[in-house]
Amino acid sequence: MFRKMMRAKIHRATVTQCDPDYVGSITIDANLLAAINIRPNESVHVLDIDNGARFETYVFRGEPGSGIIGINGAAARLVEPGHKVIIVTYAMLTEEEVENHISQTVIADDQNRPAETYSYNSLIEAPCP
Repeated sequence: MFRKMMRAKIHRATVTQCDPDYVGSITIDANLLAAINIRPNESVHVLDIDNGARFETYVFRGEPGSGIIGINGAAARLVEPGHKVIIVTYAMLTEEEVENHISQTVIADDQNRPAETYSYNSLIEAPCP
């Protein structure tokens, strides 16, 4: 059996551009990708904090230091520049892998630079009653 577990998250990034005519995806500053180990072409879920929109797409590598969070293709109609988003990727893990799994979260600052990093293990610390 596999469990779908959060692997990495970019929290509160600011959308800098929306382009419905561009080939679909999300373009993310390469420095943010490196900080959280998300790869180009990797599948991500994007959650718009401002309007509640949620969609799945894949990652394009943006220019390092550009601060770009660009929503491309049809999804560009779901968000607006200035909106805050959460970008999440998942991994399918075996029960054994879950025991050692640690997810990573990067909090983005207002220029979409990594500001803080958190790690969370997937252990159940105590049995539920």
